[in-house]
Amino acid sequence: MTSTHPSSGDVNRRSFLKASVAAGASAAALSETAQPDAVQAAYWPKPPRVISIGSRRELFIDSHLIEQLKGAARQELHNPVARDQAIVHDAPWEGNNCGYCTVFQDGYLYRMYYRGKQLSVVGRQLITNSHPEFYCYAESHDGIRWTKPDLGIVEFNGSKKNNIIWDGVGTHNFSPFLDKRPGCPADQKYKALGGTMREGGLFAFASPDGIRWRLLRKKPVITNGAFDSQNLAFWDETAGCYRAYWRYFTEGITEQKVWKPAGLRAIRTATSDDFFNWKNTANLVYEDSPEEHMYTNQVSPYHRAPHILVGFPMRYVERGWSPSMRALPERAHREMRAKSHIRYGTGLTEAQVMASRDGVHFKRWNDPFIPPGPERPDTWNYSHLGMATQPVETASDLPGADRELSVYGKEGGWTGTSGSFRRYTLRLDGFVSIGAPMAGGELLTRPLRFTGRQLRLNFATSAVGSIRVELQRADGSPVKGFTLDDCHELFGDTVDREVVWKGDGNLSDLQGQAIRFRFELKSADLYAMRVATA
Repeated sequence: MTSTHPSSGDVNRRSFLKASVAAGASAAALSETAQPDAVQAAYWPKPPRVISIGSRRELFIDSHLIEQLKGAARQELHNPVARDQAIVHDAPWEGNNCGYCTVFQDGYLYRMYYRGKQLSVVGRQLITNSHPEFYCYAESHDGIRWTKPDLGIVEFNGSKKNNIIWDGVGTHNFSPFLDKRPGCPADQKYKALGGTMREGGLFAFASPDGIRWRLLRKKPVITNGAFDSQNLAFWDETAGCYRAYWRYFTEGITEQKVWKPAGLRAIRTATSDDFFNWKNTANLVYEDSPEEHMYTNQVSPYHRAPHILVGFPMRYVERGWSPSMRALPERAHREMRAKSHIRYGTGLTEAQVMASRDGVHFKRWNDPFIPPGPERPDTWNYSHLGMATQPVETASDLPGADRELSVYGKEGGWTGTSGSFRRYTLRLDGFVSIGAPMAGGELLTRPLRFTGRQLRLNFATSAVGSIRVELQRADGSPVKGFTLDDCHELFGDTVDREVVWKGDGNLSDLQGQAIRFRFELKSADLYAMRVATA
């Protein structure tokens, strides 16, 4: 629903850009060099005294709305549940290093794009050219069962009977998106970035149907990075601009003719009004996270709350040889890969989750969003759980249950001749909750200014658990008729239920005022809130 008040995410993003210019961080100054993290940290956006939320949905994936947690209440990260293998990369033009996957929903169709690539080690040499890299396409009508259509576009071994969509520049990391910019030309409804520093940088692509692609320009549109990862872009409707995210290294040299990366694998961003000219370049900053290798970024607007950008970076660590490393799955193959380079045998990866309201400053959860899990073939290796971009909504396996989120993580990144992506599910908005055990706890929000009449919650309780809500003035005094004692207890497990108080319970008269929300929780988790207009 559309808010009549400015988005706080929009305000934060604009404020950051203004602060960058004030600090001398002009687009020209940042176009070829990294913005120092210390400069960025000085402009960490602080929530305004009163946060305008309109009627939009708010998640508790960060601390933006939280004034205080009392008792046993805490923020809790939730892990998705492993489901079926979504797709197996077993075609001759695919291979065990298929990856850099993009998934998004396009009306009633789900689209998937991924790189086709095979890796093998012969002696001490890593072989990557058993066939050229291609970009491939699959589709689904439910996000669960996927098919690979014969497209007849690119020839492989004398035949065009395959699902390859692209074999030119950018096939290492081609990353499409559905362009939702108002006024976007029909023949550019789908756009993509792709390319490596060896090719000169990131190139811009467009398509009218998501299948037949063309280069928009012969020269790369972004050149200040390393790009040896998945790099992506999207239209940010909250900020009113395109936003891109790509790989850089914190040290060393990563140029087309000199490739000597050093330091950490990290993430850089910039904005653009036209998809060609990029400005406001900045390196991502994290609120309370250690320095770690972020191999990919997978950032996109969360579709149910697009003012919040959510990413699934792949954390990468080199752990070296040890008894535990040798005890992990497929030891012989691990030792064989390490003959080419030790990190190919002892590097490990897993998925994290992070969120931002300005596109630069992220709350990155330090515990894994999806850990490698039970030891089994094709897991606990380098590139395991490289995630596809964007969560999508799918039906629950439980008849009658609410829809849920599906995300897709890579398996089998090195062994054999094929790889796969596994589907994982999570409740809608279910990344992080404010939870409390039966001992009880409370959440008090910062003062919020809203538009609407119904407070609606995404929550879950036990059979004996409950949630009650009190509305308070900015000074902490309860609003008459909306106290804890006036609130009917909520219990159950649903993504959308109205809070009911004794009497009218209509919040319309409180619109535009600074109101705190006090939540009392017992054996309960609160995932999201919104003040709906109807």
